[in-house]
Amino acid sequence: MADEDLWRRRFHLFMLVRLVGLATFFLGVAIIYTDLLREGGWPAVGAILAVIGTLDAVFAPRVLKKVWEQQDSERP
Repeated sequence: MADEDLWRRRFHLFMLVRLVGLATFFLGVAIIYTDLLREGGWPAVGAILAVIGTLDAVFAPRVLKKVWEQQDSERP
């Protein structure tokens, strides 16, 4: 049962990291094309956030997976 709880927590964290990356990406797009931060949009700031969100959504889960694999290999 403990293994099932561990994997459930890991899955929720994995999905949360992906969703935060996706939300950051969409916030960046919104900043580019809307008057969210200033009138006429702010392409420079929005583009930076969109790229950060994309990188977070793609690479952060991979980093988590590597960390978890390392933790699992150290367990008896």
